[in-house]
Amino acid sequence: MRLRSRYRFPAALAACVLVSCFTASAQVAGSVNGPDPREIPIPSIHTAMGILPGVNELPVRKDLPDIMVMNDGTKVTTRRQWEKRREEMKRILAYYAIGQMPPAPGNVKGKELKSETVLDGTVRYRLIHLTFGPGSQLGLDIGFFTPLQGGPFPAIILQGGTPPEGTALPRLAQGPNQGKGEDVLLLVGPGTVATAPASGTMPTAAPRRGPGPLTAEAMASQRSDVFRRGYALVIFNPNDCAEDTTLRNQDGSWAFRNTRFFPAYPGYDWGILAGWAWGASRVADYLQTDPAIDKNKLIITGASRNGKSSMIAAAFDERLMGAPVVTGGGGIGAYRFAGPRRSETLDIMEKKYPNWFSPNLHEFWGHREKLPFDQHWFLALAAPRPFIALEGDTDTISLPAAVQQSILGAQPAYALFNARDHLGVNYAQHGHAFTADDWTAMMDFFDKNLRAKKVDRMFDRFPTERELDEAAERSKK
Repeated sequence: MRLRSRYRFPAALAACVLVSCFTASAQVAGSVNGPDPREIPIPSIHTAMGILPGVNELPVRKDLPDIMVMNDGTKVTTRRQWEKRREEMKRILAYYAIGQMPPAPGNVKGKELKSETVLDGTVRYRLIHLTFGPGSQLGLDIGFFTPLQGGPFPAIILQGGTPPEGTALPRLAQGPNQGKGEDVLLLVGPGTVATAPASGTMPTAAPRRGPGPLTAEAMASQRSDVFRRGYALVIFNPNDCAEDTTLRNQDGSWAFRNTRFFPAYPGYDWGILAGWAWGASRVADYLQTDPAIDKNKLIITGASRNGKSSMIAAAFDERLMGAPVVTGGGGIGAYRFAGPRRSETLDIMEKKYPNWFSPNLHEFWGHREKLPFDQHWFLALAAPRPFIALEGDTDTISLPAAVQQSILGAQPAYALFNARDHLGVNYAQHGHAFTADDWTAMMDFFDKNLRAKKVDRMFDRFPTERELDEAAERSKK
């Protein structure tokens, strides 16, 4: 599939995508034929989706699978056809990429546990406990900041840490070789004591002041620009939805399925990222009932693994606008083009973090060209809602060429709605982090494309190969 776009794609980088990037990444993929035969298998979970073709039954697709061609070969030319195509794509992504999520429970309720004013009385903070699910047995604490003047406000939902004065839940141990760059499926328990902070591993450029979690005042001060610009901010800890651990039970099953949301839905094979995305949708359920919030302007964001789940949430929940940050492998960038410049590949993801994804993705280790989808499908599913990828020019795990290919591959869906500008990208000068520049770019983008405000900057430029090299040199100093 030949991809064209108005996106500013430097000639040198374009050549990399069309020739050397694909060659180099193919070499990366070709260096590993598949999972280690010594892996201890994960017991299968039988879902209502049944069984779709496996890697040995699927054809090689070197180009990105076309979002505008139905499963039966029909070309999508109308919005009605696109709605049918969206359902096909969601089923394929659920089966192969992220696992099947439960339906919306329909019974989300919120109880206010605490309320106070911060920032000299200009912002209200509320700690709210949500309940939902079968028998209302599931729960989630959210921290809810809103300006006191004006409204209703667009809301930025941040997958961060435990909200101020929220309950920090106990955590499972990490897997025995978690975080060591090893194949996590080679071992089954015992685990090691979890050392991750309550906020997970979301990178941030803003250091905490003193020990312990931030107070509502400190967090509001840290993000005062959000309220000044007329946004509300909602924070929750994704680990309260699904525990980020590779720990396994003695039968080989994932230990994370024993806690949080998973025991209530045993007939679903959703991975951790889908668990976090599903949690974000429950936050959206509640926000739609709050009069301080503009229910048509809900934005989901987070960095790294939280960015991946933000992408998934925006793809599967039509109420959400996406702003994922430094997502790396399994995020914005197309699997088929990842690998050069030490970027994360499908094989790396399935070696270190198979717990994040559908169990059916594992067999594509070493065979990414047989994937019946690629990451541009998630972006396309968000169309025509505003969606921006926020990246760093020295973040080596995320390859700009792969990100570019995903955006180009998703563009036809936005074009169908005459909404090309609703799909954007921004590169800031940083590595694997979520910085003030990203927050500014995010709000500029949504001011322009969601709030119809005049914003002069564009969101369509990728760094050149030379600029990437120069940025890497600066980062060493």
